Amino acid sequence: MSAETMLASDFATLSDLVRAHATERPAKPALICGSTILSYVELDRLMDRSAAALQRDGVRAGEAVAIVGSNSIEVALAFLGALRAGCVAAPLAPSSTPEQLAAMVADCGAPILFYDAAHADLAVEAQRVALDRLSGWLAPDGTRPEPVHVSPDDPFNIIYSSGTTGVPKGIVQPHAMRWAHISRASAGFGDAVTMVATPLYSNTTLVSFLPTLAWGGTGVLTGKFDARTFLTLSQEHRATHAMLVPVQYQRIMALPDFDRFDLSSYRLKTCTSAPFSAALKADIVARWPGLLVEYYGMTEGGGTTLLVCNAHPDKLHTVGQPIEGHDIRLIDDEGVEVAPGESGEVVGRSPAMMSGYHGRVDATDAATWHDSQGNRFIRHGDIGRFDEDGFLILMDRKKDLIISGGFNIYPSDLESVLAEHPGVADCAVVGVPSEQWGEAPVGFFAGPGETDEILDWFNHRVGKTQRLAALEKLDELPRSEIGKVLKRALRDAYLA
Repeated sequence: MSAETMLASDFATLSDLVRAHATERPAKPALICGSTILSYVELDRLMDRSAAALQRDGVRAGEAVAIVGSNSIEVALAFLGALRAGCVAAPLAPSSTPEQLAAMVADCGAPILFYDAAHADLAVEAQRVALDRLSGWLAPDGTRPEPVHVSPDDPFNIIYSSGTTGVPKGIVQPHAMRWAHISRASAGFGDAVTMVATPLYSNTTLVSFLPTLAWGGTGVLTGKFDARTFLTLSQEHRATHAMLVPVQYQRIMALPDFDRFDLSSYRLKTCTSAPFSAALKADIVARWPGLLVEYYGMTEGGGTTLLVCNAHPDKLHTVGQPIEGHDIRLIDDEGVEVAPGESGEVVGRSPAMMSGYHGRVDATDAATWHDSQGNRFIRHGDIGRFDEDGFLILMDRKKDLIISGGFNIYPSDLESVLAEHPGVADCAVVGVPSEQWGEAPVGFFAGPGETDEILDWFNHRVGKTQRLAALEKLDELPRSEIGKVLKRALRDAYLA
């Protein structure tokens, strides 16, 4: 079956689409990383060898394949090879602590772990394959795996939420959810050159990277983000598409020589994952060729809104309107839909929804809302309201979620760690604006301990993305009459 026929069908797998592109356009570049260029036929053969090696080593269809490493051809191959074997890709954040990584590998039950040099000492109960020795692990050239059947409800990947204690929640995304992301893309991705400048363990990346391969485009994998390097590579490869988080846009647009780069090849730039200021959107629209589109949604799925910034200069303070086929509503604390014009918690429903949190039925239930017809919606945890034109305005994050550099940080997780220190009697963590990261976590505590010592102690116990930017000592934390810490008061006092 041709790629065109599959893309026009009700469901197809990414693995089959790559195979079709390898037949129809074998020499077309599929992945570029540094000086390495993989054509579609080369990628297809390597996926075969990776899938066959997984089967050789006893990894069965439906089992998780854990991967920890920075963006590289090898990480992409481990991910895509797992899919061809009918396995569930479980990419993990390299910035997590060794304890977190071990807990996530155990939670998803992965019988195998692909790891980079920075995690060579990671202790896990799984077969280990070094990514820098992947070529020696692969099945011999020309080997084909045993074919597997994949249905839309089968799990595609598990994305782990941020966490510093216990086991972060594993968000199970089915093939149907990824197919929804692929099918809503356009044929314009067929000749796309997509800059992949966010990590492959992030859903932000995958919603752009996977459709690029599914439609037969080219993905350019970059290493640790640097604004000038990004622009240099964009110019060199004549990039047409990019998905970036707001802090990356901020750093790019702040470059004094931004305007000297030739970005005329760009057709579409997208953004998600964190608050995106209207002023920054306007600057990008004015100085960077191509459309700028903001998406608002969740890794868990639910509803997604879309804002074409170029077409709606008067709506840049919003996150746009629900895309076709997505149902977004607002509810109050009792789960009742609010009246038009009123604010409420955002809940959403669409073809792109997680199956649930892996092994966490209670957490899945807590994230779910049903309407009067019994339809399942996912709670976004944000407070918003629709304006008179149906554009969604986000008011606040109901659960005090901190988004730093595009990554979710939950204050309660950080507070649990901070409370373990003997010098901390009471504590709270809030997010404050950061020019570098968009937001940064700041801690407050009451107790006999010394601030500098506690801050150093804490930051050595959490992942890099969860480290406190500052810690302040108070006589006591402000609380409401019912004992709730007044986090807004803490944030306002700190900013003042």
